[in-house]
Amino acid sequence: MKQFVLELLFQLMGVTATSGIIYNNQELHLISDESQYFYHYDIESKQLNKTPLTIDGLASEKMNKAAKPDYESITSDGVNFYIFGSGSKPNRNELIEVNRTTKEVISTQDLSILYSSMRSFAQLSEEDFNIEGVILDGNIWYFFNRGNGPKQANGIFVVEGESIIDDFRITYTPIKLPKINKVQSSFTDAIRVDHKIYFLATAEQSNSTYNDGEIKGSLIGRINLKNLKLEKTQIISNTNKFEGLSLYHKDNSTLEFVLCEDADNQEAPAGIYKLTLKR
Repeated sequence: MKQFVLELLFQLMGVTATSGIIYNNQELHLISDESQYFYHYDIESKQLNKTPLTIDGLASEKMNKAAKPDYESITSDGVNFYIFGSGSKPNRNELIEVNRTTKEVISTQDLSILYSSMRSFAQLSEEDFNIEGVILDGNIWYFFNRGNGPKQANGIFVVEGESIIDDFRITYTPIKLPKINKVQSSFTDAIRVDHKIYFLATAEQSNSTYNDGEIKGSLIGRINLKNLKLEKTQIISNTNKFEGLSLYHKDNSTLEFVLCEDADNQEAPAGIYKLTLKR
């Protein structure tokens, strides 16, 4: 994984603090950890639209830290989008389901039972719980805990069952990630590509799931989907904090991803990058 090219595609005005991204058919779908909007950017027409992630249609941008729902993860089953709060505070437990075609909010559900069960099963305190990536693979959900709390507990929750709201089974696998510039890295997003998990991790000079720290860089890594063993990692930046990852193109020799950046600056436009890897 040592051969890679990282390039800035464009900066997206009107969107800040991006935390998740899905690419599909020349359109980017983005969430922000400080906004109640779901953003849609048509690459060809350069048109930006947004969907309020509330049933009543009333939404706010650039919310303060205490009040924000902290949407950190997005995944899709090809029919709907699923947007998750991080669970790092009691007001960050929402699951928003959005129709992929109409981009209308279908439902808003409370994940408090699931998140509480995850913490209990993995013996994590509230200070060590912070979901920042979710993969839906058939009927199996993979939740990636960002280890930026006191215990630096990076790990993967696998959830199966009739409903992730109140009828589920949980397993948990701790994952040891490398340091970047002498600071522990932690999960920020993950996707499935073929039979592998590709993930982003970033390093910040902070031991808090709530407070930001000095950015020390980001890496991409690969995990075996069957046994959840870490296979490879590669530092891709010493300055950027990447929080969103989506597949852009693949062939037999190359993988291309689109990445979105959270610069921890409410005034900075969202940076959208392309990362090219040799398989």
